[in-house]
Formats: sequence, C-alpha cells, structure tokens
Amino acid sequence: MIFSSTSEIYGDPEVSPQPEDYRGCVNTQGPRSCYDESKRFGEALLYTHNLKYGTKHGLVRIFNTYGPRMNPADGRVVINFLAQALRGEALSVYGDGSQTRSFCYVDDLVAGILAYASSAQTRPINIGNEREFTILDLVEAVRALFPEKKLKVEHRALPQDDPRKRRPDLSLAKATLQWSPKIELKEGLSRMLDWLRTELKI
Repeated sequence: MIFSSTSEIYGDPEVSPQPEDYRGCVNTQGPRSCYDESKRFGEALLYTHNLKYGTKHGLVRIFNTYGPRMNPADGRVVINFLAQALRGEALSVYGDGSQTRSFCYVDDLVAGILAYASSAQTRPINIGNEREFTILDLVEAVRALFPEKKLKVEHRALPQDDPRKRRPDLSLAKATLQWSPKIELKEGLSRMLDWLRTELKI
C-alpha cells in the first residue's frame, strides 16, 4: 500500500526547499489544521503499522498537482485561474501574490508514484516539481495563454496559515527512484486548458 500524503505535513515551512527529514511548522489550532494533522496522523499510523507488524507500506508526499479532471469550482489556484480566464473574470490572488508554489503536472505525479510502487521504499519521498513560482508568476503564465484578453487581478485577504513557500527537495526521489518531473508549467497549463475548454464548453 502507498499512502498519499502531501506537502501539507510541512505546514508553513521555515526551511526551503523542504526535505523529507524536515518536521514542519504546523499550527494545530487553525483553519488548515484538520487537513495538516490528518496527513501527519496518517503517516504516523503507517509507520506504527510497519513497526508492529513488519509490513512494508510506504508513502509519497505530493506537492501541488494540477491537470485535467480537476473540479473547476474547487478553488485551487491553477484550475481557478484558468476557469476565471476562460470566463473573462479577474484572477483571484490571495494576499500580495508573493507566496510560492511548485506545480507538478499530473502525468509526472503518476510516474513518480509508479516508480515508488516499483521500489522497495517505505520511507516518505517527496513527489512534485522543484521549479518554484510566485502566484504572480502564475498569473503571468495564465495571461500568456490569453493574449487577446486583458485579464485583471483581484486581490483578496490572505487566509490564515496559508503557506508562504512550497518547494520540494527532490534529491531522494532522484537518487532512489531515478525519477524527476518532465513537464514544464507552460506545457502543462496548455494541456489543461485544452481539456477545460471542452469541460466548460467555452
């Protein structure tokens, strides 16, 4: 069994990029704490089960995946920007947009999980893309897909405990799985947009 953990276990990190041995900076009494702690608890359960029963279950820590079949209404930043751009709406940026994310296209994620499944690993391994973008960088990447539109930005209040940085250290994935992401953000956004145009019929 492979448990799908996420970069949320690192909370609002004080270390960047985040290696697997970083224990995180997580608020247990905040609006994100239920999600953060559920992933951390899942990892603890897996570790304890392996220790007690001699099993060899593993886990991957997934960073900011995007791609076709995301829910256009779920509020995640990539799908949110693309859906808003298609409708000609302003792009919703929370805070000043200086916070960073590292966006991994779904095909790369799947390849990373399959590589993990084919290995004998049981320790946590980060799966994501180490290229770091600010949210405003993402705004410009989305604008470039719509040169005919003058897309505006609408700044909104930054949610409590929103992580300032998200960037995986992929040293372990490269060394143990011989895996690294291949799809650049520009290509991934273009692929996702093709799907979304059909999905929203715009």
